[in-house]
Amino acid sequence: MRFALGLTGSIGMGKSTTAKMFAAAGCAVWDADAAVHRLYGAGGAAVEPMRAAFPDAIVDGAVSRAALKTLIGADPSVLKRIEAIVHPLVAADRAQFRETATADVLVFDIPLLFEAGGASEMDAIACVHVDAETQKARVMARGTMSEAQFEQIRAKQMPIADKLAQSDYHIETDTLAHAEAQVAEILADIRGKQTHA
Repeated sequence: MRFALGLTGSIGMGKSTTAKMFAAAGCAVWDADAAVHRLYGAGGAAVEPMRAAFPDAIVDGAVSRAALKTLIGADPSVLKRIEAIVHPLVAADRAQFRETATADVLVFDIPLLFEAGGASEMDAIACVHVDAETQKARVMARGTMSEAQFEQIRAKQMPIADKLAQSDYHIETDTLAHAEAQVAEILADIRGKQTHA
């Protein structure tokens, strides 16, 4: 029996780093953001349907995220049309991973797991979290967005307290060692239950 663990959290909470810890512990990890990158890349499954809907968004045979941002900025309703194309493709990518992955624990790294209604597909959910000051400092340190952009993204995401309330496991990412210890505890718990099932 394979166990599906949803891994979520908000921007800057350390989810990607935690996903790597699960991978290092023998789990197979599916990354929602990486899936979108694959679909948008040259030859990706999203390129032709997106070309049909938004020809200006295709640059060098791939979907340009910058072009999509410009389109959404000009007309916010475009986002719903993009999601209608991309979400089924992402779901198909996730289903293929589920069928082909061979690890005992499959980890689904999905930032908007609750917001997108994917929680019901999981056997359990682990939510990474850290205090708001650390979260903001981490995102600002990346140098990829302004404070206003960060606040805009944070406002769109479900409050972390609500995510934690709906999660089976909590991983505080205040230090790498603490996060690793919690990942080990979660896997011991999951694998222990599988052995006794």
